[in-house]
Amino acid sequence: MEFEEWEPLYEAIVDDFGFDRAEDERARDLLASLTEPFDLDTLSSVKEKTVAVVGAGPSLGEAVELDRARDADVVFTASTATDDLERRGIDANCMVTDLDKNPETVRRLTERGVPVAIHAHGDNIPWVRRVVPECNGEYVLPTTQAKPRGPVRNFGGFTDGDRAAFLADYLGADRIVFAGWDFEDPTVGPRKARKLEWAKRLLYVLERRRDERFEILDGRRDDIATVFDT
Repeated sequence: MEFEEWEPLYEAIVDDFGFDRAEDERARDLLASLTEPFDLDTLSSVKEKTVAVVGAGPSLGEAVELDRARDADVVFTASTATDDLERRGIDANCMVTDLDKNPETVRRLTERGVPVAIHAHGDNIPWVRRVVPECNGEYVLPTTQAKPRGPVRNFGGFTDGDRAAFLADYLGADRIVFAGWDFEDPTVGPRKARKLEWAKRLLYVLERRRDERFEILDGRRDDIATVFDT
């Protein structure tokens, strides 16, 4: 997704949450100063393959969810799902994170040569400043939700999970499947619940762009369409 297509969605998210766009841009510029352009050929294994986008919801421990990740050609993980899968013998091919939970995993993966899409936004500037310089920069893919600049890219998406799906799409995935996603997770607070609502909406946008139906949205599309199609 190009920024011109993403920007109206970004503006709606900023309005909904009251984010400061200038702070997002300040975070982007900091990340740009700490990184070099990432070689997307490092993730060429995604092209025309099935990519599992794995979230860290409570359902991830279920056998059917783990099998979905194991059976995929490529595994993209959101934040702590990386650690959950690793404990079960499933390695991530790419981690997507805004550094809010497990920065030590980010450092470790980049040192092992596993790409990590590190996202900068207005609320995580201290983490960007602290963690990024400690990573192997060759394996840091810097991203923003604002207008891209320098080495910092914007593939679309808002939460770690849906950003991973947009990245897989950009890289040419033939099919995207989902594991460990729990949109109605009762353990999350109101703000996280609103973020999950946006994740649903953005996946709906993505599946329509791809002319693909994501199983995870079955039974949810009518409510989402009410938001976007009226």
